[in-house]
Amino acid sequence: MSALTQSTPAAARSDAAPEKELRPPSYWPFVVPALVVVLAIIIFPWVFTIWMSLNEWKVGSPTTFVGFSNYLRLTSDPRFLEAVGHTLVYTVLSVVLPLILGTLSAVVFHQNFAGRGFLRGVFIMPMMATPVAIALVWTMMFHPQLGVLNYLLSLVGIPAQLWVFHPATVIPSLVLVETWQWTPLVMLIVLGGLAAIPTEPYESAQIDGASFWQVFRFITLPLIMPFLFIAGMIRMIDAVKSFDIIFAITQGGPGSASETINIYLYSVAFTYYDLGYGSAIAVVFFLLIVLLAAVMLYARQRMLWTEIASGA
Repeated sequence: MSALTQSTPAAARSDAAPEKELRPPSYWPFVVPALVVVLAIIIFPWVFTIWMSLNEWKVGSPTTFVGFSNYLRLTSDPRFLEAVGHTLVYTVLSVVLPLILGTLSAVVFHQNFAGRGFLRGVFIMPMMATPVAIALVWTMMFHPQLGVLNYLLSLVGIPAQLWVFHPATVIPSLVLVETWQWTPLVMLIVLGGLAAIPTEPYESAQIDGASFWQVFRFITLPLIMPFLFIAGMIRMIDAVKSFDIIFAITQGGPGSASETINIYLYSVAFTYYDLGYGSAIAVVFFLLIVLLAAVMLYARQRMLWTEIASGA
């Protein structure tokens, strides 16, 4: 009798289980709007871009399916290959220099001195300005005859430079603008890391008589490394797709000396109206960004496991 009584609720639960599984989830009304937005804003544009990259499509002409011909064309396009090289050089310099200068600035502004808050506010002002306004100001500063940069160089006996008007100096000059604008962002991220470091390691190092460089090398730098990776990731993604400052100052010139993938993509799609080939460049450009991000994440993961192994 007791066994029958115990089996009855179990049977009832097993009968009710299929009915419960057939019920639609109660959260679907809240998920559907988000799915619609994702499909409309992210998924559909990328699917349409990939479809365009498989076609020969110029404005005013019918589309013709060409398969992977546009992608094969990229491998033999010297202008595209040159743009890839410019993009990589520009990205590396625009990441490394702000990381170095931002870290040094954060170490300085982490110290206690009079007027520190005011100087911090002044230091972060460049990142508040719009890129086009920054480009116009630096264009005037880069002028070979009337620019203030050559005037400052003349005060210390250095001959005038052509800056963005010469193929050999145009990319370093653009990196100078990028570094000036985004070093404060790295400084703020690193400052957050410095504020999170406990004081005990510094007190122990001071008792042991460690120098400033030894404290920075063996205590500060390892502890702020996760914050440097975050700053480096942000800067890398932003630098590799930089467009507005480069376009406003040089438009990829002189010639094609500062033409990055973004600038070349704009020229192909909106100057020559070759939408199919431009879409292929956009797809490859997106894959390049994903690859660079994956490399940085892999390096961060390797460093994490190295830290864990050394700690063990």
